[in-house]
Amino acid sequence: MSEFELLPTVFDAPNFDPIADAQALRKAMKGWGTDEATILDIITKRSNRQRQEIYQAFKKEFGRGEGDSEGRDLISDLKKELGGDFEDVIVGLMMQPIEYEATELRKAMKGAGTDEKALIEILLTKTNGEMQRLVDCYNSLYETTLDDRIRSETSGDLQRLLILAVSCARDEHSFNPEKAHEQAMSLYNAGEKKLGTDEETFVILLGHAGRQQLLAVFEEYKAISGITLEQAVKSEFSGDLHKAILTIIQCMQSRPRYYAKRLHKAMEGLGTDDDTLIRILVSRSEIDLGNIKKEYETLYGCTLLSAIKGETSGDYKKALCAIVGSA
Repeated sequence: MSEFELLPTVFDAPNFDPIADAQALRKAMKGWGTDEATILDIITKRSNRQRQEIYQAFKKEFGRGEGDSEGRDLISDLKKELGGDFEDVIVGLMMQPIEYEATELRKAMKGAGTDEKALIEILLTKTNGEMQRLVDCYNSLYETTLDDRIRSETSGDLQRLLILAVSCARDEHSFNPEKAHEQAMSLYNAGEKKLGTDEETFVILLGHAGRQQLLAVFEEYKAISGITLEQAVKSEFSGDLHKAILTIIQCMQSRPRYYAKRLHKAMEGLGTDDDTLIRILVSRSEIDLGNIKKEYETLYGCTLLSAIKGETSGDYKKALCAIVGSA
């Protein structure tokens, strides 16, 4: 889904010494009190690959228990010493990226109620290759498969779209520009042109067609209707299916712009959707967070960094600002 240079904001630290970092982290959590500044400085300024080396070095240095003790685990220790949103950021950074997303999916479907917005954001923004790795990871971590879990937690057309996504049903390689007009007309006839909306037509096309094909369909739709498909969807759909279809349309056009909009939504109005804020910043930090920053400033006339500073506080704010970077 990318035709531009990807700009991460987190990179390998120079002169990296995993053993020294592991020892410094142990010292920061030993005895009374916690040295949050050291934890923040080390974990936010290392790449995920380096954090995994620190994790293994910590296990080697401090993982041998004494007597009945099981020994120390870095992530377990961090969870004990930290709390709240700051803990969520630091623990998220310490996890392998694919495992982090799998646990976020699990969290979205755990307990009473389902966080459909999180499911849509995680599952409808992936290429087939990305999705297959996520499905494999989720299925290796939990007893219930991702497919089964989605079927038990969602319903209707939203469920159909999500199942198509986790089944890697999107045809990423076929491109037939001649067919785009016909497909755009079918969407027009299923929505704007009739009373009510034929949701199935939208689900089938948007759940199966590849990016190139859909971009051609979007152009044809505007030529037929005079408005964009995104504008039509906003008037024809509501609720979670509306969010899901808009997510697919926006991601096909620009994933960084989609994430910039999600971040803005998470911070606008009263209160902050910290789960979304953390999830996007942690998961995109080594992929395209630099691109997201550019899109955010273009869309909203202020930097992502300044928006975060205005919505957060304390060590939590420092951690997010370190991930985003000042440049």
